[in-house]
Amino acid sequence: MKETLTAVKKILAKLLAGMATILLSIMTLLVLYQVFTRYILNSPAAFTEELVRYSLIWTGFIGAAYAFLTRQHMCLVLVRDKLSPSAKRVLMTAIDILILVFAIFVITIGGFKLAMSAQKVYSALLGIPRSLVYAMAPISGIFIIIAQIINIYEDVTGITIEGGNEE
Repeated sequence: MKETLTAVKKILAKLLAGMATILLSIMTLLVLYQVFTRYILNSPAAFTEELVRYSLIWTGFIGAAYAFLTRQHMCLVLVRDKLSPSAKRVLMTAIDILILVFAIFVITIGGFKLAMSAQKVYSALLGIPRSLVYAMAPISGIFIIIAQIINIYEDVTGITIEGGNEE
């Protein structure tokens, strides 16, 4: 089981980090292109603003999934650090289960319903369905669910699954 989860975590970490890298690179290039067309050519490329906005949304969702996978998300440790190891394990398990439930019902199911409801709504400049933009919510929800299953396994067994922290 540990070997399988390690392989999944490594693949998922590389996939999410790669997606975030590509999206951030695209956003950087689009913003540079926008500045060039606006100030050098005096004819701004309007599509770049919308595309950067959508890329930022996607990057946020991908970054959230990566943060949960690597346990590098923000958290308050004031209470956790004062607990005994067994109480800490119970608290972390409960928190990870709550995050899992949230990821299933709000991000994945809710995101899927949102994406489906926006199929006939098109973006102003690009003319693409908004459902394409909203599709990242359920996709990242699935990534977060996988990450939380690995995290809960770590909490319950006390075994650390390697593969998420690329340093």
